[in-house]
Amino acid sequence: MNIIDELEWRGAINQQTDAKGLHDLVESEKISLYCGVDPTGDSMHIGHLIPFIMMKRFADAGHHPYILIGGATGSIGDPSGRKTERQLQTMEQVNHNVESLTKQMKHLFGDEANITMVNNYDWLSKISLLDFLRDYGKYVNVNTMLAKDIVASRLENGISFTEFSYQILQSIDFLTLHRQHNIQLQIGGADQWGNITAGIDLIHKVDGSDEKVYGLTIPLMLKADGTKFGKTAGGAIWLDPEKTSPYEFYQFWYNQDDRDVVKYLKYFTFLSKEEIDELAQKVETEPEKREAQRRLAEEVTTFVHGKEAM
Repeated sequence: MNIIDELEWRGAINQQTDAKGLHDLVESEKISLYCGVDPTGDSMHIGHLIPFIMMKRFADAGHHPYILIGGATGSIGDPSGRKTERQLQTMEQVNHNVESLTKQMKHLFGDEANITMVNNYDWLSKISLLDFLRDYGKYVNVNTMLAKDIVASRLENGISFTEFSYQILQSIDFLTLHRQHNIQLQIGGADQWGNITAGIDLIHKVDGSDEKVYGLTIPLMLKADGTKFGKTAGGAIWLDPEKTSPYEFYQFWYNQDDRDVVKYLKYFTFLSKEEIDELAQKVETEPEKREAQRRLAEEVTTFVHGKEAM
């Protein structure tokens, strides 16, 4: 099955910039792609897992994912999905978070030979203000930026120039990775659509409109009752075992609603279609046994914390 077809079946695709072009590309060759995470904290939570599990699916299909830790962008603050300004962190805190997230990523993907980790501080920190304005700012239309949902949603309450410029920094990331590693696809959450398309626009303006680059976003994860996935009365479910113990982590997955469990099996596990269809059938016929929930909890806990913790 084409990796894009599999992602469609798993309900993991929200938007694509050129669905047919991307489908044909991954059908004909192995590509490099990337997804980024900003070090806003010293641990990821389960909401972060979704795009990175997608990266592993690409790796398993023979493609080459790059995981970007935003040491530079994390010091600025992404306005996406927020109604107010982020509190700026000290560089000491940012660097501590970078180390923590890098360690977490290595724990999740350490055995994957074809997954590479990069930090955008390595290139963004070397750009002078004048170079930023002349080499990149000149290609970015302010009217277009204002029309992006990320910025438009903040205009009423106001947005600082710092967070306004975030979109350009992420665009430079895509351009840099495309030039250095021939990365052709950026993946992100639904709120990253504006940032991703801005990167594609910059590449086309700077390097030519015939450059084959694509964007893909993942749906916002909602529970059957309409509430946001990943939060409990006690707060977020963290990947760090010191913040959320493996036992609590397992219980979170085991306690999922019958209406949600099949969707989560598709999103968060690497079980085959046949195995998931069989578990879906058991949800219909023998829900009291909670076999689907047990399998979900086992699979995700093993992926995040390892067999011994499971």
